[in-house]
Amino acid sequence: MRPYLSSREVSSSRKHWRTFPVDCVAMCGDCVEKEYPNRGNTCLENGSFLLNFTGCAVCNKRDFMLITNKSLKEEDGEEIVTYDPDLCKNCHHVIARHEYTFSIMDEFQEYTMLCLLCGKAEDTISILPDDPRQMTLLF
Repeated sequence: MRPYLSSREVSSSRKHWRTFPVDCVAMCGDCVEKEYPNRGNTCLENGSFLLNFTGCAVCNKRDFMLITNKSLKEEDGEEIVTYDPDLCKNCHHVIARHEYTFSIMDEFQEYTMLCLLCGKAEDTISILPDDPRQMTLLF
């Protein structure tokens, strides 16, 4: 496998790439239509939001992406999944780092997602048969 290409390794005739270092991974803002789009309550554990992908800023190809460096860790009852999903299939340019969390707090499951390409989202779902947030007072 080829080593990751840094956006700074592109020829000088190309524009200066916008990069965002997150946990020592440079993410590229030139490969996405909108940085960190608001996805409401759509939290993706894996995959890529291809509608937001404009194409690789290094090789100029718009293709599927590779999921690499996937890790799962548990901290204080919270499950954290991170990976570099948005790695260009053709030139291995790192586009973004994806983080997804899952936890159970009291009577609810909580999900969050943060990714330059896939966006940011939060969701909370009741684990009870009847969601206490949807209950109405009877008197």
